[in-house]
Amino acid sequence: MASTPDRENPEWTEERIRNAVPFAALPESIRKVITVNRGRGPQKAPKKVPVSIRLSPEVAEGLRATGDGWQARADEALRNWLEKEKRRTKKRRA
Repeated sequence: MASTPDRENPEWTEERIRNAVPFAALPESIRKVITVNRGRGPQKAPKKVPVSIRLSPEVAEGLRATGDGWQARADEALRNWLEKEKRRTKKRRA
């Protein structure tokens, strides 16, 4: 199935491939513009800590299947669970 033509990103032809210029061959000013916005960069003070946990394949695949930002969503879900668990534990102690 052919995709819809895109004027801003045309399909690569054999001729275009032959005439392609390596990124390193571009002028430095152009390379800087292209690479300026590559992620958010290092944090001033880390707000999260890296951890390694073992998850069932279904959970790991399900989280990743939610797309970009899946780790932040997993963090939020765990944070919500922890808050509920703290409240539940307080009620039991009272």
